[in-house]
Amino acid sequence: MAKHYSLLPLLFCFTAMLAQKPAEIGLVSDNDLYSSLVNDQYYTNGLELYYRYLGTRNNDVVAKRITEFRIGQYMYNPQSVKVADIRFHDRPFAGYLFAEAGLNTFYVNESVLKMSFQAGVLGPESGAEEVQEQLHKLFHYPKVEGWQHQITTALGLQAKLFYSHKIFPETFKEKTDFHLQAKLNAGTIWTDVSAGVTARISLRGALLPVYKSSLYGAVLSRNPSDKELREFYLYFSPNINYQDYDATIQGSRFNDTSPVTFPLIPFRFNAEGGVKYRKNNWILSYSVHYRSKELTNRVITGYYYGSIAVGYLL
Repeated sequence: MAKHYSLLPLLFCFTAMLAQKPAEIGLVSDNDLYSSLVNDQYYTNGLELYYRYLGTRNNDVVAKRITEFRIGQYMYNPQSVKVADIRFHDRPFAGYLFAEAGLNTFYVNESVLKMSFQAGVLGPESGAEEVQEQLHKLFHYPKVEGWQHQITTALGLQAKLFYSHKIFPETFKEKTDFHLQAKLNAGTIWTDVSAGVTARISLRGALLPVYKSSLYGAVLSRNPSDKELREFYLYFSPNINYQDYDATIQGSRFNDTSPVTFPLIPFRFNAEGGVKYRKNNWILSYSVHYRSKELTNRVITGYYYGSIAVGYLL
């Protein structure tokens, strides 16, 4: 009981912080069943919880700065979760558990710069096997087999950089806009770079500036009237991805103890499209993601998964 009481000061401090700063909490759930009732393969499940709060800006070029924290778990399977025989694995079983902290800067010209750092663990310690087994029991899916051949333990240390810049600002600005974007992910689990374009198409009224929009998570504001703003739009985001390393497929950089590994296909085409809605304190979205073939063997294919996100302004 004493241990529980010792947490009370931390709880009070956290509550006070929420009361002083505009903040947002949210949940992101990824699953291949959100895009197909028959698929259960490759990147099969992901869950993230996030907390964002609005910081202070120190010049007129910056519209706002938002600090963000995340915890999450990713889960990867071969084409079937009923293959105890290692010979039929066309992708390794793998699980990744992580915590992340980042700073997101939104500029008046509608450019965006995001920087974040992540620490986690790949392997049995991620708990992915136990989570999948419980989910299959809960929904009466077939028993999971094959996790005994999963990628072995590896420490995750990641740095991520994201930049977006609005293009054609005078031509497209009322109902449609376009943004060039680039991503860099470097660390012990993933090293890759992506470049592409994102388009928004409004389904209700004029598009909000990116520094007020849910597109990249910039809804937070100190202006009370901004809570009355509404959004309802489609978005599309194709990109080209270059993979240098993926420990969920190749195993740890520092050992070769994983029983199933494959070489990567360096260049991939990825795409994302969905709808986002915002009203009062709620931010909702649904999206479908496509990933082309990521590794080399005769069986694996490209795949889809869906994502559902719910955010709430405190």
